[in-house]
Amino acid sequence: MKTVLSTLLLLLAAASHTAAQTTPAKLDGQIVCCLDCWNRADRKTVAYGTPADLAKAAECIGNGDPTLIAVAGKDGTTIFYQLEDGKYKKPGKNWLDLVGSRVEITGPVRRSKGKSLIKVDELRVIATPDQIAPQPSVIGAEAELVLKDIFGVEQRLSALRGRVVVLNFWATWCGPCIKEMPDLAAIQNQYAALGVQVVGASADTLAEQKSVRKFIADLKINFPVWLGATTEDMSRFGLGPALPGTAIIGRDGKIVAVYRGVITQADLRKQLETLIALSQKEAKEQIALAKGKEQDVSSVPS
Repeated sequence: MKTVLSTLLLLLAAASHTAAQTTPAKLDGQIVCCLDCWNRADRKTVAYGTPADLAKAAECIGNGDPTLIAVAGKDGTTIFYQLEDGKYKKPGKNWLDLVGSRVEITGPVRRSKGKSLIKVDELRVIATPDQIAPQPSVIGAEAELVLKDIFGVEQRLSALRGRVVVLNFWATWCGPCIKEMPDLAAIQNQYAALGVQVVGASADTLAEQKSVRKFIADLKINFPVWLGATTEDMSRFGLGPALPGTAIIGRDGKIVAVYRGVITQADLRKQLETLIALSQKEAKEQIALAKGKEQDVSSVPS
């Protein structure tokens, strides 16, 4: 009897310990890549989530740093909880797409080796990084990009001045990017004669050019692909570190529009039709102006 009672007491103690270690909770905070990046500035005056923060987050997460949620405590301090996979399905292979966002997370909380952890069973985005730390607009800015193509030859965005450029940042390992490829190939086919050039800026490196070439052949990509694009390159075009991302560059070499995430053919067509119509209108005005000057010259007595 004593043995049975002792066993029951041990089981109850273990259950009580487990309950204490995994308490259901609902946390409201901001997802950050690591403590070091959070502590780079006074977060009471400098918001986390700038393009530089997000670019650094890609590096941190790539190095295996645990992703955290920073929660404001009642005493003004910040409490950090490490994110653990739960019932919630991440938008990508890691938490990078959500870094910088203010979220509400529901799930059991536990302590392990002096750290607090939360299993993410539910997640709701309250504010995006753009809303928390608004990025300066790049629309109208001139942007240069220098990368090497699949043959190792250096290519420059400025060499395409005079054309409308659809600059798509992607990678062979990015699922959503792969889905975009047929649409981008269709745009290249239909608008090339109108002065539109699609360029694929891949995050794959020159060392992976063989696999990239196979990828190009398999998907029948009909536009130039440049290699070695970085998160810093993307930030100059007003894009975060998450792939895919697309920037539309006007004939004058200035950024006209930026699309984060998957871009649809409908969005592309609408933007390109507007730019082409504007170019045609400007061309007609220039022709009319030139003709007017010719008439003025011919009317001058000799």
